Amino acid sequence: MGQSLVKNYVHIVFSTKHRQSFILPEFETELYAYLGGICHNMECIPLKIGGYLDHVHVLCSLSKKIALMKLLEEMKSHSSKWMKTKDARLSKFYWQDGYGAFSVNPHEVEIVKAYIENQHEHHKKKTFQNEYRAFLKKYEVEYDERYVWD
Repeated sequence: MGQSLVKNYVHIVFSTKHRQSFILPEFETELYAYLGGICHNMECIPLKIGGYLDHVHVLCSLSKKIALMKLLEEMKSHSSKWMKTKDARLSKFYWQDGYGAFSVNPHEVEIVKAYIENQHEHHKKKTFQNEYRAFLKKYEVEYDERYVWD
C-alpha cells in the first residue's frame, strides 16, 4: 500500500491532581484553547474541548504520526506549567498522572461533542468519579478502584 490513511477519533479524559477544583471559570475557555493549540501543533485536530472544575475532556482526531501517550504528555506538562502562570491561586496546579482514552465511532462524534459541551449542566447531577466509572463500564475497561484516583 503506497499511502497511509488514518482516521482515529479519541475521547480523552483527565483530571486535576486529587480532583482539586482548579479549572476556575475565568480561566477555562483559555485553558481549553491552549490545549487545542497543543493538539494542533501535534497534528491532532481538536474537535471539542471542555470540562468542569476538576477535569477535562478532549475529543480529537489523533495524528498518524503521534503516539497517544506523547500527546497526553505534551498537553498535560505544558498546560500545567501555563496554568501556574495565570494566577497565584493556581501555583499548585497539577494534572493527575493517569488518563482515560476511548475510541469514538465516526458516527458518534457529534454525540461526544454535545456531551463535552454540556459538562457544566451534566455535573450538577453527577460527580467526575461517577462519570469516569460510567466511561470505564461503557468501554469495558477493567480497572482496580484502588488505583484509579491517585
